[in-house]
Amino acid sequence: MNRPPIQIYTDGACSGNPGPGGFAVILRCGSYEKEISAGYAVTTNNRMELLAVITGLEAVRWEQADVTIWSDSSYVVDAVEKGWVFSWERKGFAKKANPDLWTRFLAVYRRHHVRFVWVRGHNGHPENERCDRLAVAASQGPGLLTDSGYTQEP
Repeated sequence: MNRPPIQIYTDGACSGNPGPGGFAVILRCGSYEKEISAGYAVTTNNRMELLAVITGLEAVRWEQADVTIWSDSSYVVDAVEKGWVFSWERKGFAKKANPDLWTRFLAVYRRHHVRFVWVRGHNGHPENERCDRLAVAASQGPGLLTDSGYTQEP
């Protein structure tokens, strides 16, 4: 079956680093659009950026989808596009931050055909600006979740 490509726009936000944070995702496939966001009581910006990408990919309902992810996170985009995450994986994520999320990312990433597009944050990109507003709102909202993977560095 020939399925349409999927566009995923993502952003993460954190007030303090660590501090309360949130992420947001806009999924677009043809005329279908869905927004997802959540907030966490204590987390980091990089965790929220990565969790946004993971959540977007996990929301795709079929295998081997053609997905373009738009992100303002150099941390995420460079790790994948420059191949760093695959080297980290081979080394068991030794001394790397967020191994729980990178492992989760790789599992869902490998189910699809994914390419990344880096966008400059806070630069007028409509979907990035919308994701930023949703992520910030999620980080300030009631019922913040616990980021069970976040651990304070010694």
